[in-house]
Amino acid sequence: MRPTAVSIVALALVTSAASLTACSSGSGSSPDTVKVSFKQSMDNSIKVTDTYLADIKKQFEKEYPGKKVELVPIKASDADYYTKLQQMLRSPRTAPDLVYEDTFLINSDITSGYLKPLDSYLAKWKDWGQFIDTAKSAARGEDGKTYGVPDGTDTRGLWFDKRVFKKAGLPTDWQPKSWDDVLAAARTIKAKVPGVTPLNVYTGKAAGETASMQGFEMLLYGTDDGAGDPLYDKTSKKWIAGSQGFKDALSFVETVYKDKLGPDVSDALDPNYRNTVWGGLMPQGKLGINLDGSWLPQNWLKGSGHEWSDWSRQLGLAYMPTQHGQAPGKVSMSGGWTWAVPAKAGNPDLAFDFIKTMQTKANAEKWYIANSGISVRKDVASDPSYTSAQPGIKFFTDLVASTHYRPAYTAYPKVSTAIQEAMESVTTGDASVDKAASTYDSTLKDVTDNQVVTR
Repeated sequence: MRPTAVSIVALALVTSAASLTACSSGSGSSPDTVKVSFKQSMDNSIKVTDTYLADIKKQFEKEYPGKKVELVPIKASDADYYTKLQQMLRSPRTAPDLVYEDTFLINSDITSGYLKPLDSYLAKWKDWGQFIDTAKSAARGEDGKTYGVPDGTDTRGLWFDKRVFKKAGLPTDWQPKSWDDVLAAARTIKAKVPGVTPLNVYTGKAAGETASMQGFEMLLYGTDDGAGDPLYDKTSKKWIAGSQGFKDALSFVETVYKDKLGPDVSDALDPNYRNTVWGGLMPQGKLGINLDGSWLPQNWLKGSGHEWSDWSRQLGLAYMPTQHGQAPGKVSMSGGWTWAVPAKAGNPDLAFDFIKTMQTKANAEKWYIANSGISVRKDVASDPSYTSAQPGIKFFTDLVASTHYRPAYTAYPKVSTAIQEAMESVTTGDASVDKAASTYDSTLKDVTDNQVVTR
């Protein structure tokens, strides 16, 4: 389910006529029933979320005699899910009691008045103190109130294929110290291992937020401009244009595709390429280095339909270095999802009780492990049963200390789309880095009502 979002353009293309198959009778139809809406995987073989919520439903109904849980799955692509969810939130007749909200768009729904602030509940909930501050901030509105409870986070790094590295004569304990090291390894693979894509960096509008966050921002936040927030200036409350770091990140993307170190451009701009990467190229040993997220193993677990039992022996993990190896030396981006209560929910108290059942230490740990998620609870993150549950969990959990969250303000989806357009133009060679950056700056002024500052 993770990563998260799509471009705002894709959202606009989904018509309001999309059917609301999930929630037709309204959340307030019974004071004893809590309706829980969530995104169901488009892949019928992946039932991680369904299985987990079914178990929580049983626990909740046992813990609260006489209360019932109605699970309301929405089987849809990311774009369709966001659109259907927003349609449901507009009316008391269709609003569920609890919804699964991506941090990418939660502020848009907050600004639209679709969500209920949870501060009065959180103040009385002792477990809230176990959540790390950065995760809490991802669900906080510009008004300072909190509108969602995060159910985990994610981090990002470099996945590399030890089989490919051996053939290329590269070390299987590889850890690059700079961007140049990453590109050097990709060039070595290109020269010595034919038939393998050396390096994957997601790019372009078709990849949506995957390109912005896993591709571009993993680079941008590792530049000298990444010491603060390179996208948004919190002091002036304006978006940043004219950044040298922005151009440097675009230059890296340009190099990957211009020097044919990445996938063919037509493949890279295929909206389904992400599935090709984890479902085909990686298991088959056809991809040398992949800049990607912590959640990938959920696709290979037993029962997933795409089992790959020995992935941890064939793949290595390295953190993404900063541009020149400057402090702190590594970079990661984090996002994630939250559970939120609609403003028009019929049973908000019961909805928060359901959140509390989901977010006991034991249930949270169970979810993180099943979903290949990263703990946002301090008590789980320090528990050996969590850190040793699956290869890679400790590596990605340790990256939380050096991770960054996107400036998830209302304008961010439009800013993200502008980033994707700049990436695509240098990927295809339609624009130079300077021209793409200049176009981005102009677009940024348009989509933020000229709330722009030059650094």
